[in-house]
Amino acid sequence: MNSGIDLQARFIESLTALGIPNGAAKALWIPLPSFLMIIAATVGVLVVVWLERKISAAAQQRIGPEYAGPLGVLQPVADGIKLVFKEDIIPAKADPWLFTLGPVLVVLPVFVSYLIVPFGQNLVVTDLNVGIFFWITLSSVVPIGLLMAGYASNNKYSLLGGLRAAAQSISYEIPLALSVLAVVMMSNSLSTIDIVEQQSGYGILGWNIWRQPVGFFIFWIAALAECERLPFDLPEAEEEIVAGYQTEYAGMKFALFYLGSYVNLVLSALVFAILYLGGWESPIPLDKLAGWLGVSQDSSWLQVITASLGITMTVLKAYFLIFIAILMRWTVPRVRIDQLLDLGWKFLLPVSLVNLLLTAALKLAFPVAFGG
Repeated sequence: MNSGIDLQARFIESLTALGIPNGAAKALWIPLPSFLMIIAATVGVLVVVWLERKISAAAQQRIGPEYAGPLGVLQPVADGIKLVFKEDIIPAKADPWLFTLGPVLVVLPVFVSYLIVPFGQNLVVTDLNVGIFFWITLSSVVPIGLLMAGYASNNKYSLLGGLRAAAQSISYEIPLALSVLAVVMMSNSLSTIDIVEQQSGYGILGWNIWRQPVGFFIFWIAALAECERLPFDLPEAEEEIVAGYQTEYAGMKFALFYLGSYVNLVLSALVFAILYLGGWESPIPLDKLAGWLGVSQDSSWLQVITASLGITMTVLKAYFLIFIAILMRWTVPRVRIDQLLDLGWKFLLPVSLVNLLLTAALKLAFPVAFGG
């Protein structure tokens, strides 16, 4: 079933109908999806920051933000405005170029990764043949920015936080990639569109969470570690290293670290929903439901409903996972750095390797169920 409207074709047709040349219409379309994705990612971060405060307040039997807008919904905006206008301080003996480039390297790859996130069959900025590995490659650039920020600050606590971030990312990047590789093996494709379509047709029963329960947990643990969420926020543990790599930062540079962390959390939740929860697919297969009701799958109003439902399902699945991540922050204690590295190297890595080999065996034994 065609999951939604082809926005690019409709946009170009609308402009050409107004007398604009076809080439100019295509040129106007090129920056539009990226611009909309950046706005959507930024708004998503504001929502997550508000949810973080309200959920943590509920967990601690507090009220949370109340005065900046209805129910405090404008509190993240107020925080952002405050950080924009705060003084930008660079330590006297810090490396100014690396000190400035560090936050940029943290934020930029995460925003670029949103290019491969689909909200429907035709609702994606670019459908790369290596989309999933493109995301993994960009996510491995972020620790370089963290290490650069810690080194350039000329502060031993900041350097220690940057080294911890690099060690943590290397430890958890490999199990995450192996768990993703198991899903790719079943889907026979690295494209995010193909991975979602491989889970379609059977509703909730076709989602990869049932065929990859071990990879499901490995990916979620590794994603939390990549986003430096509790219990894996060792790179910025206040009790041990003051505030880690961001100790010497202030103003907008300080805000960029938190922006990158929250944008990465939303991105990880979206990729998780795509890999294991069927992406834009609803629990009840819409194409079969339309067939039972005698509705043509090519009707325009059904495509509008399908596209809207696809966006809604993807966002709901992602924010359900974000809710779990926020709740874990107030229920799970922080681990030690040696426990964190042991979990990654001694447990998750061998388990993810066994899961990959088991997936390959099941693919050969049961090709219908495991994408043979």
